[in-house]
Amino acid sequence: MSPEARREVLAGAVDPDDGPGPARPVDPAASPSEEVEEAGLRPRTLGEFVGQGQLTEHLQIVIEAARRRGQPADHLLFAGPPGLGKTSLAGIVATEMGVGLRVTSGPVLVRPGDLAALLTDLQEGDVLFIDEIHRLHRSVEEVLYPAMEDFKLDILIGKGPTARSLRLDLPRFTLVGATTRTGLVAGPLRDRFGFVGRLDLYGVDDLEAIVTRSAGILGVPMDAGGARHIAARSRGTPRIANRLLRRVRDFVEVRAEGTITAEAAVIGLDVFGVDELGLDKVDRAILDVLCRRFTGRPVGLTTLAQCIGEEPVTVEDAYVPYLLQQGLLQRTTRGRVAAPRAFAHLGLDPVGATLG
Repeated sequence: MSPEARREVLAGAVDPDDGPGPARPVDPAASPSEEVEEAGLRPRTLGEFVGQGQLTEHLQIVIEAARRRGQPADHLLFAGPPGLGKTSLAGIVATEMGVGLRVTSGPVLVRPGDLAALLTDLQEGDVLFIDEIHRLHRSVEEVLYPAMEDFKLDILIGKGPTARSLRLDLPRFTLVGATTRTGLVAGPLRDRFGFVGRLDLYGVDDLEAIVTRSAGILGVPMDAGGARHIAARSRGTPRIANRLLRRVRDFVEVRAEGTITAEAAVIGLDVFGVDELGLDKVDRAILDVLCRRFTGRPVGLTTLAQCIGEEPVTVEDAYVPYLLQQGLLQRTTRGRVAAPRAFAHLGLDPVGATLG
């Protein structure tokens, strides 16, 4: 069946009153300027990708083997915290394979017809990238299973007694999924990926290399000391490193000589509220509540969130993990507790605090 015929069939299978249409590829030109700039900083090939050595080695083998067989790469699932390069790796897979890339996300695919329209519009070998794949609706997942395994699309045409099922052939493609919560990816979906890679937080040396590369692309003069200070305060995350680089660039253009030196980086980051551990205003507010207001006593997540004016899910997902990794916070059965290092970081005396 031709692509045009498939689209006509899908037009009859999807109720126009069901909601918005399918996701479309990301259009950088329609994005805010910083998002366009961020996209320009992404590595295009595995050779440009910094860090994650074991993962990139495995990925290189998978891609090279697929190229030698003349087949699309196996389906890939990338897991890890936000900002570590999962989207970049999806683009790299498409570039290395010499095929097209279609981008969407789990929350956008609200109907089976949304996914069906994307799948039938793919060309042979294309890469379909689904970000936040753990948030796919169950009915959309059901459409994805035969598409991943057999490259078939099962659709239901009509409603009620007159409904009938139709199976369409799909071009062979590579699905690349990204998730920040591997445990929320349904088992049947996870098992259909031929390769699952975990991205870890980056070391300072790798982040320094990333910042140096980004500064070169942006045309920002920067010495090694400036790159080191930015990397050290980037929370192990390239996305944050590039964001801090842009803010320090703004600072040196307005209040310094235009070059990011070690001294200018420290002053600029301090101006924007990022301290030597990479903590921002909200991080310090969390520690302040735990150390000053509750003097080391356990605090429940909801209470903690209300004290700083944030949503509990934001505190849990965006702030608590890094504070735990830095040894500033402890989890107990009764709530979150400030660790001795948190008191030291705020210049407080932890004597008398209850840490159990």
